[in-house]
Amino acid sequence: MRIDIVTLFPEMCENLLKESIIGRARSRGHLQVCCHQLRTHGEGVHKRVDDCTFGGGKGMLLMADPIAKSFDAIVEHTGVKPHILYMSPRGRVLNQEMVKELAAHESLIILCGHYEGVDARVLEEYDVEEVSIGDFVLTGGELPAVILTDAVSRMLPGVLSEDVCFEEESHYDGLLEYPQYTRPAEWRGRAVPDVLLSGHHENVRKWRRAESLKITRKMRPDLYEKVQLTKEDKRLLERE
Repeated sequence: MRIDIVTLFPEMCENLLKESIIGRARSRGHLQVCCHQLRTHGEGVHKRVDDCTFGGGKGMLLMADPIAKSFDAIVEHTGVKPHILYMSPRGRVLNQEMVKELAAHESLIILCGHYEGVDARVLEEYDVEEVSIGDFVLTGGELPAVILTDAVSRMLPGVLSEDVCFEEESHYDGLLEYPQYTRPAEWRGRAVPDVLLSGHHENVRKWRRAESLKITRKMRPDLYEKVQLTKEDKRLLERE
């Protein structure tokens, strides 16, 4: 997969995405991430990319033409039709199901907004999907773009050591993750559950499933309501 990020602050995105698991995956060729300076396609000597909003109001708006030229340049270079995203507080809220959908694309372009946003016409022209990371507003789209890139990238083959690394995590199957423990077996009077020390893999699996169900029911009842409980799930919950 290739992910192109169009932003006024490419170094900000690059500095985060060159580190840790995503950085190693990039160096090994499991994915390609390119951060593009929007001002490259700005107007005039000063490479202007923003202007006042029609109808009045405070703040500046990113103009359509520099954004469009950025998109066109990426498509011309890659030869692939991308799925284009705009990080926006009014967009569909990102969740794990959406991450799975996005990971199936061959190419993504992520536009980072700034100031008061972007000219709506460029979003319409390129059929851009708006994506939010939550019901709050940030100073720019760079951090949300990095979050989306990280979430999508780790779903790709080869990025994590095994698929089980993400398949058993919170939200992957609609549940929150069960508690995890490491050494020592007792810490400040708190002991690791005996079942995890038993070596009985089936009992461990059942315990983890039961804990995921209980934690989701307690912490995120909105998610729990959507869970299709199996007969085994009901039996596990009855043992509480």
